[in-house]
Amino acid sequence: MVDVLDNKRAATRFRILVQIAERQPAVSQGEIAEEVGVTSQAVSEYIRELVDDDLVEKEGRSRYRVTPEGVDWLFRTADDIRRFADHVTGDVLDAMSEAAYLATDDITEGDTVTLFVEDGLLHAKPGDEGPATGVATTDAEAGTDVGVTSFEGVMDLEPGSVTVLQVPAVRSGGSRAVDADLVAEHCEAADLVVTAGVEAVVACRQAGADPAVPFAAGETAAEGAERGLEVTAIVTTDEVGRVTDTLRDADVSYEVLEG
Repeated sequence: MVDVLDNKRAATRFRILVQIAERQPAVSQGEIAEEVGVTSQAVSEYIRELVDDDLVEKEGRSRYRVTPEGVDWLFRTADDIRRFADHVTGDVLDAMSEAAYLATDDITEGDTVTLFVEDGLLHAKPGDEGPATGVATTDAEAGTDVGVTSFEGVMDLEPGSVTVLQVPAVRSGGSRAVDADLVAEHCEAADLVVTAGVEAVVACRQAGADPAVPFAAGETAAEGAERGLEVTAIVTTDEVGRVTDTLRDADVSYEVLEG
């Protein structure tokens, strides 16, 4: 267990150090006491200990500053808390929650099912031969949705990637300045085609490929790639940065090409 979650004194010490970092250098012990839920005298004692441990330095009356060592301790402790929270939400609560899957065959409530991703959709089939399994919470006919809980294992999934094809803005020629054959080639090779910008939608249609999603290109492309799809994003130059920022934040593999 993380110290600040297992030990009340460690938790209070962490919270007070956070308060100092947030308010420095002018620190009101009374305000911290009210925020943390302890007495001002207790805050004074904690601050004295933090100074003794070189996590806080005193600059004058009611003036304190978190030292580099204190910042490092806050980062390490926050990382520990984050990892514990990820464990709770990812390992504990996810196993208890219920999610909808597409039934590949008829399934009866209580059946053990194997879980996998196909064409970007979550699927469940009777049996436990796969690396990831769960228990059906509803009856379902083949091709319908089935509730699944009690997840175990990890689904075997190879992440996809995104090809971002730039289309000039209308002031620079728009869809008329695009190689339609190149657009068609990338759209045909993709599992999912998304667009951002009117010029991109027109370029896509002129190439004979109607985009599956004409908006929220970055978010949709990122989620598609995370589900194993190869995605082509046709994007006007004005929107490229916004799309690639989203892909980068999602840690999705992508390349940007000129249309």
